Amino acid sequence: MILMNDFKAEPLPIREAMQAAAARVFESGWYVLGRELEAFEREWATVCGVDHAVGVGNGMDAIEIALRALDIGPGDEVITTPMTAFATVLAILRAGATPVLADIDPDTALLSMDSAERCLTPQTRAVVLVHLYGQVRNMPDWVDWCAQRGIALVEDCAQAHLAAQNGTTAGAFGAAGAYSFYPTKNLGAIGDGGMLVTREQALAKRAATLRNYGQSVRYHHPELGLNSRLDEIQAAILSARLQWLAEFTQRRREIATAYRMGINHPEVRLLTAPEAESAHVYHLFVVCCEARDALQAHLQAHGVQTLIHYPIPVHQQPPCLDMRRDPHGLGHSEYHAARCLSLPCHPQMSDADTAAVIAAVNDFSPG
Repeated sequence: MILMNDFKAEPLPIREAMQAAAARVFESGWYVLGRELEAFEREWATVCGVDHAVGVGNGMDAIEIALRALDIGPGDEVITTPMTAFATVLAILRAGATPVLADIDPDTALLSMDSAERCLTPQTRAVVLVHLYGQVRNMPDWVDWCAQRGIALVEDCAQAHLAAQNGTTAGAFGAAGAYSFYPTKNLGAIGDGGMLVTREQALAKRAATLRNYGQSVRYHHPELGLNSRLDEIQAAILSARLQWLAEFTQRRREIATAYRMGINHPEVRLLTAPEAESAHVYHLFVVCCEARDALQAHLQAHGVQTLIHYPIPVHQQPPCLDMRRDPHGLGHSEYHAARCLSLPCHPQMSDADTAAVIAAVNDFSPG
């Protein structure tokens, strides 16, 4: 079976490096908010081309903390997409703000600027822009759009590690970027983990306070925070795994290129290719098919595991049925959610695996 992710197939040196990193933490006797986290924060800030990085418990907390650090909360509206992991919207709600859902561009599945424009009100304070599947597009336009309207741009970079446009890396375009290091991400921990990145010193300082109970210095709590800290073992392991990220990202791109060149089934649609290779890191390679469920069953029968990201858009989830949205509706999101399918695209796949996936897709007969 060709799996969506295959951690057991990773090279032995990675496992050895992670074990050495964990052993180093055990020997230090310091497990939370120590030197390993400080070192990884510096490394990840450098990777993202920003001055500051704040390690937190997970990607959802990174979004919530970014919004709270920007003083966005009750009475404020935040525009985002319904075509995302539920954590994106949950983070907005946890910050006390009101999510407003805009539709997607059907060719990319990314947030539509036209739809976002229709969602604007005097209460709009921010856009949480999700770099879905690992792609960054039209970022200069989004930066200008937000600046002209006086609202903050917060990037959800959970799937976009190393994605870049015009030399700027995901997370460095807006006021803050939020990363997840969940195990399946392009850079994943052995458990949960997240990071807030920003160019702004004051925002980073407040985020560091918020992640640690709202504590500025020991036992002094100028505001109410939360317990959300990237621990020393995860930071050390992520620092070790970071050494392979560029190589693994290139392999994902090679697989995606093979898919784009090889998949030619008339009923399987590919999303629009990025303008530049750097703009997509292919956390997921997604195709669309009217007979999606039949295609998924066909691929499973041919030894290819697939997943659906995401079958139920946010506004169709029970707690969100009355959530504010584009007055023109969210038809593109609903259409995409009913037809999208993620193919395996991970760095441990061989050329033979890639060819087998292409052959299986092209052999599909809807019946």
